[in-house]
Amino acid sequence: MKKLNSLEDLSSLNIVYSTDPDFDFSPQQDGEPQEKLPNDKQTLYISLDKKQRAGKKVTKIENFIGNDEDLTALSKFLKTKCGVGGSAKDGVILIQGDVRDKAEEILHSQGFKTKRKGG
Repeated sequence: MKKLNSLEDLSSLNIVYSTDPDFDFSPQQDGEPQEKLPNDKQTLYISLDKKQRAGKKVTKIENFIGNDEDLTALSKFLKTKCGVGGSAKDGVILIQGDVRDKAEEILHSQGFKTKRKGG
């Protein structure tokens, strides 16, 4: 780990001030792979989104905790089972069309807990 020698080193951490005497000024590793929680411990939020999509609807699945490979694998599985396209990035799965009911059934069969978000 790099030793912090100057204020410039601290400014890269985006820390202004801390009153905690035990605060660790070591930088957080953003590149660390996030450990995947077991499916039964995760609650995924399912919603319908059509903002900035020219009026087209997409089913949005959020709150997945795991690395990008796991997210991509789950996304591919859902898209295959629903028979539609979509994408996955930044912890969010987008599936083309309004397939909330089908996606919820598939996620329950995989052991995930789900909650509906929005209308």
